[in-house]
Amino acid sequence: MSLTVTTWSLEQTAPTDLLPAAAPDVDVTIVRAGIPSPEFSRFLYASVGGDIRWTDRLSLSYAQWQEQLGKSGVETWVAYEKGTPAGYVELAAQDDGVVEIVYFGLIPAFRGRRIGGYLLSYGARRAWDLAERWPELPPTKRVWLHTCSKDGEHAMENYLRRGFKLFDTKVEQEPDVATPGPWPGA
Repeated sequence: MSLTVTTWSLEQTAPTDLLPAAAPDVDVTIVRAGIPSPEFSRFLYASVGGDIRWTDRLSLSYAQWQEQLGKSGVETWVAYEKGTPAGYVELAAQDDGVVEIVYFGLIPAFRGRRIGGYLLSYGARRAWDLAERWPELPPTKRVWLHTCSKDGEHAMENYLRRGFKLFDTKVEQEPDVATPGPWPGA
């Protein structure tokens, strides 16, 4: 069986495009994971994406995770509420000053509490100032991401409210895979 999946690509072309969200009413701290950790990144990936069918990285080996996370300009920013991981943003520098927000999302228990807009705003700001932390990279000229019809119901609205603009839409058939987690089999 297959699913019809619509994928939308969105971008910001200047730092002034970012329309930041207000801080949530809960105690949230956002910290960069300064040491690439395949175990931690896989935990975040499976926990955030398990109920919305994120599967593209589940088959990667430890070495493949390490290689991806160890590239120049790859950063993982994690939101914590009272010391508990709530969600994350993964950034990846691309050619010519382009930065992709590769993954972004919240663990299901933390959704619907205004953390997502705040975390996305923070992640987009870190995409725009990425070269300040990676001097070998050119200044950021464009930040982009994609979302799809499998993502959370508020994902597209959040991206648009943060100032991202739609630049491409694709509709494809994908295999319908079993939900990989976070429960069961997280």
